[in-house]
This record gives sequence, C-alpha cells and structure tokens, in this order.
Amino acid sequence: MRIYLDMCCYNRPYDDQSQIKIAMETQAKLYIQNLVEAGELELVGSFILDFECSQNPFEMRKRAILKFMHENIKIYVGQDCGAILTKKADEFMSIGIKEKDALHLASAVISGCDYFISTDIRLLKHKIGEIKMLTPIGFISETEAE
Repeated sequence: MRIYLDMCCYNRPYDDQSQIKIAMETQAKLYIQNLVEAGELELVGSFILDFECSQNPFEMRKRAILKFMHENIKIYVGQDCGAILTKKADEFMSIGIKEKDALHLASAVISGCDYFISTDIRLLKHKIGEIKMLTPIGFISETEAE
C-alpha cells in the first residue's frame, strides 16, 4: 500500500501534546511511521516536502524529519514531473485548495498513492475522487479494519 504524508503529519509529534486530539494523532503518525520502517507501507516523497521541511526554523526537527524521509521514501516526485504535476495541482487549486497543498496532493496522485494522510482538517474537507484523504487516526481505523 502506497501512502503520502504531508508536512503537517511529519510535524505533528512536535506540536503541543497536551491536547488529546494532537496526542492521538501523534501516536497514530508514529505507528504509521513504524509500518513504513517495517516495509509494510510504501512511502512517497516529493520536492514540495523537501522544500517545506527546509523552511523549518527548528534545526533538530528539520534534521529528524529529513533523515526519516531520506531513509524511507521509496518513490520520489521531483520537479522533473513539471507539466503533469502542474496540471494536476492546477485542478486542485481550482476547487479552492492552496498551492502547496495542491502540490502535495498532485504528488500523491501522480505517484499512485492509495492514501494521502494529513492532520490539516481544512484540506481534508475537500473530497478528491482520485485518492483517499484521511487523518492518521482515520487511516489506521480504515486499514486495520481490512
């Protein structure tokens, strides 16, 4: 099963864990991360993930996230996918999705991901017929039931 985690997901363990929803999403994300490391899930990465991570002002967080991504990403969507990526991202932006989010989604779709996983509730309110979009908790609930 092929998945794409957006930068919100990668940053979730560094958010304020005193909120139960955030703490639960963190545990779910870490569980997904373990499945990736065990080879049970195929992780997709992209140039937009690299770019967003490079903008992280916290050096330790940035290094930890980049290390995990570089050690575990099996498929990478680079800027060399230009035309197809831009076309797909434009489709998503036409329905109100912001540019960076649209690039993440486009990367997930063109790489054949089964799931796009995010903690961004505003983004997840959009329904894209080409890919299932879930929170880390929703992903675990759905896939563990199979």
